[in-house]
Parts: sequence; C-alpha cells; structure tokens
Amino acid sequence: MAFESLKKKKTVFVSGWAEEVRLFGGLAFIILRNRNGTLQLTFKKDKNDKLFEEVRKVTIESFVSAKGAVQLSEKARNGFEILVDRFDLENKADALPLDISGKIESDLSVRFDYRYLDLRQKKNQNIFLLRSKVVRYITDYMESQGFVDVNTPKLTTIGAESGAELFKLDYFGKPAYLSQSPQIYKQMLQCAGFEKVFEIGAVFRAEKSRTVRHLTEFTGYDMEMSNATKLHHVTDVLEGCMKYVCKTLEKKDKQIVDELELKFNVPKKFPVVKFYDAVSLLKEKYNKVIEDDDLDAEAEKILGQHFLEKDKSDFVFVTDYPMKKRPFYHRYNKDKKTTNSFDLLYKGQEITTGSLREHRYDVLVQQAKEKGIETESMLDYLNMFKYGMPPHGGYGCGIDRIVQKMVGIENVKECVLFPRDPERLRP
Repeated sequence: MAFESLKKKKTVFVSGWAEEVRLFGGLAFIILRNRNGTLQLTFKKDKNDKLFEEVRKVTIESFVSAKGAVQLSEKARNGFEILVDRFDLENKADALPLDISGKIESDLSVRFDYRYLDLRQKKNQNIFLLRSKVVRYITDYMESQGFVDVNTPKLTTIGAESGAELFKLDYFGKPAYLSQSPQIYKQMLQCAGFEKVFEIGAVFRAEKSRTVRHLTEFTGYDMEMSNATKLHHVTDVLEGCMKYVCKTLEKKDKQIVDELELKFNVPKKFPVVKFYDAVSLLKEKYNKVIEDDDLDAEAEKILGQHFLEKDKSDFVFVTDYPMKKRPFYHRYNKDKKTTNSFDLLYKGQEITTGSLREHRYDVLVQQAKEKGIETESMLDYLNMFKYGMPPHGGYGCGIDRIVQKMVGIENVKECVLFPRDPERLRP
C-alpha cells in the first residue's frame, strides 16, 4: 500500500486531486488522490470554522493541499485519516467534460480530446506504469546479452519499406522523410562492426489504416545482430526477451500485475509453425481460407487460440513467409518462393516481424529489381554491402502492441499517451 508509511507519522503534508467531497453538518471529508493512491482528509467545523467553509468551495478534481495529524481509524481508507489543520484550494476545477471515475463510460474520441484528464484514471495510470516497466526490462535483457542501445535518425532521405508509407517534409528546400523504421541504420551498424544493437524509439507510418491495431506514430523495439546465419539465432533473442519481461513483471511488480489482472502463459519453448503449414491448419481445422499470401487479423487470432490450447502458450512464431509479402532485403530460402523470416504472434496478434537479411550485394540488387524497386534512389543503402557486410538478421517489435495484448485492451491507442492516427493530431 503506497500510503502505508504515513501511518507511522504524527503529522503529514499531502497534495492531490479531490476525488470525492462529502459534507455532513459539522463534518467534512475529502478523498484525495495522487499517483500513490487515495486517502481521507477529515475536517471538523468546531476546530476551524474558516477552514470548513473553504472545503465548501472544493469541486470534484480540484487540486488541493493539506497538512494535519495522522489518526488511526479502521473505518477510513488505508486504516487512517488526516485531521486537517491547514488546507489550501490550489486550483478549483470546472465541471468535467468526461467522467474519470470509471463509473460512466465516455466516448473514446472525447477521452482522447481530454487525454490529460482521462489519464488520471487509476487503470490508465497502471497501464503506463506497466509500459515503463516493459521498456526497462527489455533494455535490461538486451544489455545483459551484449547488445548496445543506439539512437538512429528520425529524419531520412529514403525509407526501408513502401514509399507510400512515408511522411514527406521540407528539409531546408530538400525533400526528407520521417523514419518508418531504423532498419537501414541498424544494418549500417553491422557494417560498422557493432555486431549487436537495439533501439527503442519513435517510428512513423503514413498508413491510412483506421483500425484498432494501427497508429501513424508508434514506439518500436528494434534489434539487429551480426553472424546470424540461422533464423533461430534471431528468434532466440526475442523469445528470451519476452520470457524475461513476463517473468520479471510477475516477480517484481505484483501490485501492477494484480490490479490490471494480467495473466502470462509462457512455455519453456515457444511453438513454431511454418506459414504454409499454418495455412493448411487454418483451412483443415477451422475452415479459414488464406488467399493473399498473408495472415489477416482473424487468422492470427485463430492461430493464437490454437496454440494457447495446444501448448499453453500466449506466443507462437510463424516462419517462412512468401517472398511476395516480404521486403526485398529479407533473405530468400532455397525454394526462391519463401523467405527466412518470421512473425511473432502474442495472444493472437502480430507484434514482431523479423528475418535473416540478404548481405550479398549482387543478390540484394537482384531482389530489389524483382520487387520493382528503383535502386538508383537507394545507393546510400546498397553501397554498404560492397564493403564486407557480415551475415546478419534482426526484427522490429511494437511496444504499444505488447502492452495492449498484456492488458487485454481492444484498441492499441489506449496504450499510447497521446495517440496519432489519420484523424488525430491533437492534443
């Protein structure tokens, strides 16, 4: 309990928002809330009539501060109350545009318009405390495995994926783009000899997707490593990281885990299924037909439930995706139809895409041409493969989606402090 230590003190000073205000003749109570939780402020009219009148001015969610004696009380929250002898109404709140008690559901667009109020809710506070922990534990794990934390440019001249997904801007009279992936720079760092790098940072995608799983600005967790010659060299790192994050949350953050009712189904080894085997499974067992050489949201959900029941696992790797749906820099398999690539599904949703990369210059140029990519515009990228680029591989993972699936929230935007999509550019 966050306020437990206050019980041992004689007098305390506290500040926060007035969650509730109750007046009963000669008694008044304010339930004060801050990031530590809630506690009860008690006012007695016969002790200080002027102070009591000040309490009458307090509206819900006004910011107040108080000083007083700690009195143990079984009936009060936390087993004690504060008998106030000094009180200040720091900032009186107007009528709220939304209910933040959680008792009345507000429209999502209204919540995002007044996100600074919406985030006062206890559940929302916990979501972002959880998110902070997830980022910290990913960092701890990656550094323990010898990876270097890097920061790559967010203003670039070229993209790593489809040009249609790039945000274009003017850079002192020259065209520039917001980074849609740190992919190019991660690979440059392999050429530079860093061997193992990771980054947690902003990623921008000019997708006009209006779904509960897409954002135009999100936080990516990216990794790249040299001497990755087998796909499991890459997936083993990701699997180890996800296991570490889940187990550390259970061990170190019980209060957050309990309050958000988190459940982790993490097996000793994540199940793996090849793409076309998954396609056959979906058709034969679930009558789900895949027609576009990719898994849609429904297919991912079915596979997630299948492997939860079969292997008691929230996670499943889907590997060997068709080259038709993968970037030109993914290494092709010998069949020239599939790639040495994977997605990691978490609770029925893709959170990570990764692969072994093609490190041979001639092969990479040929694959770009097969994809219809104009190589003249990518010389900065392609030239580095002429100078002893080692075999390597890596992945890109969405922090927002990890937290979304952990908490079990339908819309990923609720796991972003101030979300951005094709319609929203404020607050």
